[in-house]
Amino acid sequence: MKNLLVFQSGGVTAVINASMVGVVREGMAQDAVGEIIGARSGIRGLLDGDLIDLRRQPADTLARVRETPSAALGSTRHKPTEDDIARALDALRRLNVGYVCPIGGNDSADTAHRLHRAAHAVGLPIRFVTVPKTIDNDLPHTDHTPGYASVARAVARMARETAYDTAALPLFPVKLLEVMGRDAGWVAAATALAREEPDDAPHLIYLPERPPTATQILDEIAAVVRRVGWCVAVVPETLRDPDGTPIGGLGTYVDPFGHAYAASPVAALAAALERERGLRARFDKPGTLARMMPAPLDLDEAEACGREAVRRAIAGESDRMVTIERVSDEPYAVRYDTTPLSGIANIVRNVPDDFIAPDGRGVTDAFRRYGLPLLGPEPFPPFGRLERTPFCL
Repeated sequence: MKNLLVFQSGGVTAVINASMVGVVREGMAQDAVGEIIGARSGIRGLLDGDLIDLRRQPADTLARVRETPSAALGSTRHKPTEDDIARALDALRRLNVGYVCPIGGNDSADTAHRLHRAAHAVGLPIRFVTVPKTIDNDLPHTDHTPGYASVARAVARMARETAYDTAALPLFPVKLLEVMGRDAGWVAAATALAREEPDDAPHLIYLPERPPTATQILDEIAAVVRRVGWCVAVVPETLRDPDGTPIGGLGTYVDPFGHAYAASPVAALAAALERERGLRARFDKPGTLARMMPAPLDLDEAEACGREAVRRAIAGESDRMVTIERVSDEPYAVRYDTTPLSGIANIVRNVPDDFIAPDGRGVTDAFRRYGLPLLGPEPFPPFGRLERTPFCL
């Protein structure tokens, strides 16, 4: 009998705890698993001996944690050194760990892949199966990632609701909505999922896959205002121009994995619109709040991925990540598999061409068929619009 270790890494999501609870619940159900250990703050907890006993958590505590956003174990963006990898293996050996289920994205896949190779090199029989996690939805070889459905539903609702706010007050005819997303446009694309009519907002969605210049953005927003009377444009927080320069300007922070953080593009664009086009603009930046609103379907799939990771590790798999394969859209159904970590680590899956509108500023019906089932039944509260019936004396 071997012990099971789980930790959480990277940017947190609305459902990363559901994956952790899935790991714990499946571990409790498996005779091959002894103790279930949680490492706090990712791999740092393993290195520092900051560990908690997850098997003895009360059932009602686990049930509440499952529904709670963010990372109950704490997260990290620490990139382990080679010395860290060696120390981590020593800790796993002392703890009699046979199964490790990290929960994370590209960077976590890289860490788990390195741990697997190091363990294999010294003949240490530890199995590493990661649980996918990222709001960015940019992991290859999986239909989508736990965390994406929740943020997609949240930003779609925000785009629709900020549109109602903007349309009612033409004093500020432009609203810029800044959304999260690193190098791919999946989160920005999701803002279109609540649209009902052709001229509904968002009118413009800027995607990293189709980088604009700042001048193009100003011209396109001005053209929408002339045509519709107002405009809502969606801008990813890391949007760059075709030369790779951040639209908002260079930031000052680079995380340990080399990801640079840019300055806010919507703040710069709002100022430029008033200065260069005479258009008053406001901007909304929901930021991390958008990734903290759990969606029911996302919770269920996140837990299922955690459970699948444990089952696969016990069955003998290692150096793998759990994947979600879509079986059908109507009715929506998925099944679970795994893929090698070598095909996940440091690889970005962009929004495919057939999901992007020909003008590069919106999405296609193919993306709507992909995205809408992820939001679950009735994802948007019904709104009403007054009929334009003239009053006559």
